[in-house]
Amino acid sequence: MSPIAVIVLIIVILVVIAAVLFGVRASRRKQLQKTFGPEYDRVVADTGSRADAEKELREREKRHAELELKPLSPESQARYAAAWEEVQIQFVDSPEEAVNRADELVTQLIAERGYPTGDYDDQVANLSVDHARTLGHYRDAHAISERSRNGEASTEDLRQALVHYRSLFADLLGTEPVKAGTTDTATTAGTRTAADTPETTTATSTPNTATAAGTPAASAASANAPTTAPGTPTHRAADSTDDDTRTSTAPDTDDAGSRPDATSR
Repeated sequence: MSPIAVIVLIIVILVVIAAVLFGVRASRRKQLQKTFGPEYDRVVADTGSRADAEKELREREKRHAELELKPLSPESQARYAAAWEEVQIQFVDSPEEAVNRADELVTQLIAERGYPTGDYDDQVANLSVDHARTLGHYRDAHAISERSRNGEASTEDLRQALVHYRSLFADLLGTEPVKAGTTDTATTAGTRTAADTPETTTATSTPNTATAAGTPAASAASANAPTTAPGTPTHRAADSTDDDTRTSTAPDTDDAGSRPDATSR
């Protein structure tokens, strides 16, 4: 075999090896993206390196494989679902306590499924393997809960936190914790705005408004509107009114003019 042929063969082999390595890496990346979903992009942004991010995500998979996870029994599912309904009812009278209770309930459920619940960051990392699609909700709920403890969360913020908690809660539970159609009933009732109060409703529908719409002044304005049209009987009536006015004032003028005649006589 000539030296040129050997060189060509070596180049071909190197190209094949590079293609295989590229294919394996692309396959692993695609699998990580499928497993972690939006969490993949988040870790890439946090680390600033795709290689470092993929290394971290593979480490999460290894730790997750060592966990002894277990599904919930139907009895446990029913118990947690009932507890969540109580949380939503509690939100109406005490939003802050309801959100704190929701956080505790989610943590209890995480532990019962077999996940460690010590450090929050480790907890999120472990959950990201199987529950990456709802992990963003958990982060948002946790952030609002922290603001609530500092007195910096509004009632609407607390309502959103409860909705976010419910997303992960339902994912861990394996079913929706409340019946269809009643999901936000309690939380919505606890965040009624001033526009929904009876006082505002009364103000916007008071009899005075209806009376104002049908006052004699409005009727008179409507009745007088056609008088601007020329040639109508109403116009002639206006002219006769002017004649009457002139007639009624004429005697005064005549009286004033009769005085000189009396003087001349």
